[in-house]
Parts: sequence; C-alpha cells; structure tokens
Amino acid sequence: MKLVFWLLALCIAAVAVALAAKYNTGYVLLVVQPYRIELSLNLLVVVLLVAFIVGYFVVRLIGITLWLPTEIRESRLRRRREKARAAMLDGLKAFFEGRYAKAEKYAAAALELRESPTVSAINAVVAARSAHELREYLRRDEFIAVAENDAPEEIALRFITQAELLLDERHPTEALKVLQALHPAGVRQHTAVLRLKLKAQQQLKNWDVVLDLVGQLEQRNALDKTLVEQLRRNVHLENLKSKVISPQRLKDYWQAIPAAERKDSKLAAVAAQAYMALGECVVAHQIIEQSLDRQWDSELIGLYAECLRGDAVGQIKRAEAWLESHADDAGLLLALGKLCFHCELWGKAQNYLEASLSLEPSHLAYLVLARLNEKIDKPELAREHYNKGHELVLKQLEIPGAG
Repeated sequence: MKLVFWLLALCIAAVAVALAAKYNTGYVLLVVQPYRIELSLNLLVVVLLVAFIVGYFVVRLIGITLWLPTEIRESRLRRRREKARAAMLDGLKAFFEGRYAKAEKYAAAALELRESPTVSAINAVVAARSAHELREYLRRDEFIAVAENDAPEEIALRFITQAELLLDERHPTEALKVLQALHPAGVRQHTAVLRLKLKAQQQLKNWDVVLDLVGQLEQRNALDKTLVEQLRRNVHLENLKSKVISPQRLKDYWQAIPAAERKDSKLAAVAAQAYMALGECVVAHQIIEQSLDRQWDSELIGLYAECLRGDAVGQIKRAEAWLESHADDAGLLLALGKLCFHCELWGKAQNYLEASLSLEPSHLAYLVLARLNEKIDKPELAREHYNKGHELVLKQLEIPGAG
C-alpha cells in the first residue's frame, strides 16, 4: 500500500514539474567578464539539481572512503566480541552441567579474546573453578593470577573465589586472611562473606565465633531455622566437651545456654556426661530428668542409671513414673533394672531386666542379669546369661553377606 502511495505521489510531482516548466518563460543572465551567459530558468534548475546530486554522492563516497578502516576495525571488534560472548556462555553452561574439562577449555578460549576486564575476570574465575574441580591446582592458580592482572578492580569476585577454593582444600586460616582483606574489621559484610567465615571458623573449631556468626546470619534471615538450631546445638556440644576440665566453667557455660535449648536431648546427654566425668552425678541426673520431662529420648534414659552417687531410690520412683507412659521402652526397663540392682532390690531388678530383654535383647541387660544371679548365688544362671550376652555380641559383629 505504501509503495502505491509513493508511486502516485511521484507521478503527481512529475506532472506538476512538467506543467511548471512548460509555462515558465523566465531566464537567468550570468555575467562573468568578459562573458555573458543567458540560460533559461528551467535549465538552471536542472543543472543545479544535477550538481547537488553529484556533489552529494561525491561527498558520501569521500566519507565512506575515509571511514572504511574504522568501520572494518569496528566490524572485527564486533565479531570478536560475539565470539568471546559465545565462548563465555559455552563455558558457563558446561561448568553448571559439571563438565569441568569443557568449561575450562571454553573459558580459556574466551580469555584469549579479551573482550573487557569484567568479562575476562568472569572467564578466569570459571576456568579457575573448573581447574580446581579437576584437581589441577597449578592451572587454577594461574587463572586466578590472570584475573588479578586483567581486572584488578574486580576484587570481590576474585577474593570470594579464592576463599571458597581454599576452604574446599581445608585451608581456613588462609581463607580468613583473604576475606579480611576483602572486608576489613568494622566494615559491614554481605551475607556470602559471612557464610564463608562461618565455614572457616567451623573448620578451625572456633565455636564461640561460630555462634556469633550464626546469630548474624539468623538476623539476616540467611539460614533455615532448622539449620540454625542444628548449628547452635553442634556449637554447644563441642563447647561442653571442652569445659570438662573445670566444674565452674562447665556450670557457667551450661547456665548461659537458653533454657529451651538446655532441654534438647542430645545436648542434655553431652552435658550429663560432662557432669558425670567431674563426679557431679546429682546435677547430671537433674539435667536428664528435665530433658526427658520435655521430650522422651530412649537413648538419654540409658545415662540415667550411670554415676549412681545420689538418691538412687528417688531415681527409681521417678523412672517408675515414666514407666506409666513408656512401658514398652526397653532402655527405660534396663535403667530401672540397673537402679534396682544398685539398691540390691534383686527381685525388682530381675523383673525389669527380663522385661527389657523380652522387648529388645541387649548385651548390657544380659551382663547385669548375670551379675545379679551371681549376687543371689545362682552361678549356673549367671553363666547362661553371660553366654547369651557373648553370643549376642558375636552375632552383632557378624558381617552381613559373609559366608
């Protein structure tokens, strides 16, 4: 439709020009001493129009000739940039697919094209990470050096990569030095850096620092709630193990843990064992009782009959109260058997131990029952229980599938 319109307009213009030229009788006199030139106005218009067109094309030709080298250079640069981008994308795709040899090859090829400092830094980092995954550490370090030389201003990209790779090699001290250079003390650190510091401090077993970093990440909502609880529990477990050397330090640390966390069964078990190691049996039993009242744990009840230096009769009453809700717990029945054995309540001890064995046979229950029979002068029964316990241990030690 547009073509028809322009053809129609062109025809109308041609007709108009023809009519104007037919009825135009004017002329132009040019005097250039000693010459006098007389031209019709129509001819002059045609000559000027032709001269303009010729001049226009001459100027365009000169411009194109002068700009041709620049245009060629820009065209080559565009092709080179497109080739570099394609190689970079291939490298990234291969890296995320786990094809590290291909990723390193493509990234190295893109590096040679040297598109821009930022792109070079990205390619160098991809190549370094790929070489690291291939355990080619010398090539990895060479690519890191290329990133530093080609893009010295891309500090964060390079330092975070170095820290991650150092942590993967379990060099936390060096990784922390790199991160400290990226974010000096007092400067707000972004979440990725805090995560890397957390991993480094975990490897160094600096548990108090780990606890502080977990708190910072929790405030930023950067960690799952379950993971936060797990990390805190692990920190407390490790710290409790290290406080066994001093009763006061153990007490201070245990009291500093929030009450809700102190009732965690795994944490309570380690704390109870720490107090038992220091001879603080009463405190250990109180910790176990508070944890079991909140949440039952069949493994924790096993510690309740250890380190019997306090009120064992009171412990029996407490355990028998739990028995109302957990009558089918073999661990609880075993603990009651051991407590009754300690108090020389032979009949009750035998009943509890046999009930525990009926639910879940265990070497420890057979051992306590054998000792009980020795105490009541039944050596044959004692020998029988020793043998059953021994057979059970041998059966448990058998390698599945061994014939």
